[in-house]
Amino acid sequence: MHIVDDTDRRILLAMTENPRATIVSVSQKLGLSRNTVQARLAALEAGQALQGYDRRLHAASLGYPLTVFMETQVDQPKLEHVIAQLRDIPEVVQVHGLSGLNDILVRCVCRDAEDLYRVNKLVLGCDGVIRTDTSLAMGELIPFRLAPVLERDLGR
Repeated sequence: MHIVDDTDRRILLAMTENPRATIVSVSQKLGLSRNTVQARLAALEAGQALQGYDRRLHAASLGYPLTVFMETQVDQPKLEHVIAQLRDIPEVVQVHGLSGLNDILVRCVCRDAEDLYRVNKLVLGCDGVIRTDTSLAMGELIPFRLAPVLERDLGR
């Protein structure tokens, strides 16, 4: 995995500030050559520092106003099988492995309470899922962000 340096951080902060900026405008703003910015962005994409465009999509605007987190216990030998089954549920938008009582945190988006009930049944129906503890997000208080980390680390 590529670890970013200050030049990468400056490029990423510029792209965070204006995600639709062109490579030429970023290069002019930062005083870098167009080729440098283009090569750095390509390396960041290849190294997964830049994620897919769908991470910027707003679920509520797409008709999925409910965000749900399911802390899920899994039969450990079936963990990979459970993950494969969860990938087949479109409403499952993210899964994290956990330490502690629960094994995975499943993030889902749903249209309404009835849809949540249906999605919850799908997750519980996965072979290897033992139980879930479902929480409905009441609101996003701090949206996902990495710019403050980039700013703090700039010049270290």
